[in-house]
Amino acid sequence: MQKLLLLVAILFFVGWANAQTQTKDELQKKETELRKEINDLSNSLVQIQKNKKSSVAQVAAVQRKIAAREELIGTINRQVRLLDETIYLNELEIYRLKKELDTLKSKYAQSIVFAYKNRSNYQYLNFLFSASNFNDAVKRVTYLKSYRKLRETQVSTIQKTQEVLQQKIGTLSNSKKEQSLVLQTQQVQLKDLEADKKQKDVVVKELKGKEKEVSALIRKKEKLRQDMKVAINAIIKREIALARAEEERKARLERERIAAEAKKNAGKPADVTAKVTTTPKVGSTTNKSSNEPLTGMNTAGAATREYSPLESTPEGVEISISFEKRNLPWPTNIGTVIIPFGPYKVSDKLVGQSDGIEIAVPEGTTVKSVADGEVSGVYDIGGELVVTLKHGKYFTTFSHLGSISVSKGQKVKAGTELGKSGVNNDGDGSLLFMITNDKGTNLNPKSWLRSR
Repeated sequence: MQKLLLLVAILFFVGWANAQTQTKDELQKKETELRKEINDLSNSLVQIQKNKKSSVAQVAAVQRKIAAREELIGTINRQVRLLDETIYLNELEIYRLKKELDTLKSKYAQSIVFAYKNRSNYQYLNFLFSASNFNDAVKRVTYLKSYRKLRETQVSTIQKTQEVLQQKIGTLSNSKKEQSLVLQTQQVQLKDLEADKKQKDVVVKELKGKEKEVSALIRKKEKLRQDMKVAINAIIKREIALARAEEERKARLERERIAAEAKKNAGKPADVTAKVTTTPKVGSTTNKSSNEPLTGMNTAGAATREYSPLESTPEGVEISISFEKRNLPWPTNIGTVIIPFGPYKVSDKLVGQSDGIEIAVPEGTTVKSVADGEVSGVYDIGGELVVTLKHGKYFTTFSHLGSISVSKGQKVKAGTELGKSGVNNDGDGSLLFMITNDKGTNLNPKSWLRSR
C-alpha cells in the first residue's frame, strides 16, 4: 500500500512538473512575440516620425506599444509567480528528502550496530545449528542473506537519495538565479513603460495644439470608412444576387431536363417513367424556393451549415470552411498593427473607429491575398485604391494601396500578389485590411490571422 501511495505521489509530481514546463514555455513564447511586436512598433514610430509631425497613426502606435508593454510586464509577472511556486515546491521537496535521508541513515546505523554486536562466527553458527530441523536452518540462512541484502539496499537508497537531493538543490539554485534575471527584466520593462507613457503625453500634447486639424482628419477617415462600408455592402449584395441568379438558372435547366425526360418517356411503362422523373440531380444542396438551410453533410464533409447563396456550390462551401480555420497568413511579410479593429482613442475629445486593422509598412510593400478566392471589386474610394476578394461567404478588403496587380473576376490563391501598399491620410506608409461576412458584418482580422 505504501509503495502504491509513493508511486501515485511520484506520478502526480511528474505530471505537475510537465504542466509547469508547458506553462513556462507558453509564457516565454508569448514574451518573445510581445518583444517582437514592441520592436516592430518602435521601428514603425521611427518611420512615422520622419514626417516631422504628430499624427493619429503615431498616437495609435504609441498607445499599442504601451498596451503591448503592459501585456509583456503581465507575462513577466506570471513567470515570476511561476518561479515562486517552483522554488517553494523545490524547497518542500528538499526538506522531505533531507528528512528521508536522516531516517535512512538512522536505520542503516541501527543495522550496522546490530551486525557489529553479532559479528562473531560462533554466534552465526550457533544461530544456524540451533534450528529445530533442516527446513528451519534453510530459512535462517535465507534470513541472514536477506539481512545482508537489506543493508546493501539501504546503502544504495541512501546514495540515490543523496543524488536526488543534490539535483533538487541545483534546480533550486538555478530557479533562484532565473528569478533574479526575470525580476531585473521586469524592472527594465517598467522603466521603458514610463518612457512610453511620456512619449505618448508629448505626442498627445502636440496634437492638442492642432486639435481642429486632427479632428478634420478623423472626420475624413470616418467618411472614407462609411463610403467603403457602402461599397463593400454593394459588392456583397451583388455577389449574392449573382449566386441566386445562378442557382435559379441551374434550377430552371433542371426543370427543363426533367420535363424533356418526361416527354421523351411518355407512353412507356409507369415504373420506368417514375425512375426517370425521380432521379435526384447530383450536387443539389438546398431548396431555393423555400430558402431552407442546407441539410445533412456537404461535399466537403462538413456538418450542416446555415444557408448562404454564396455556398450553393461545393467549391463555395470548401473555400468558406478553409477560411474559417482562422489560420490565415498576414497580407504583408512585414509591418505591425498601429490602429486596431474597433474604436480607438486619440484623446478625450478625439475618438475614431476602424472596421479593420491598419498595418504600418514601408510604402511599396507587397500586399498578398490571405486565402484562395476571387476578385470581387477593384475600385477607388476618395482617392484610395481598394481591392475586395470573395472567399466563399467571406470577403477581405485591402485599402491604402499604391498600385493594383489584379483585375475583377480574377481567381487568386493564398499568397497571390494583389499590389503594392501606399500611404494613409497622414502620409505614412500603411495598409488597411478588413474581413467581412456575407451579412455585411465586419470581423476583427487579428482573431483570424495566425501568430507571427
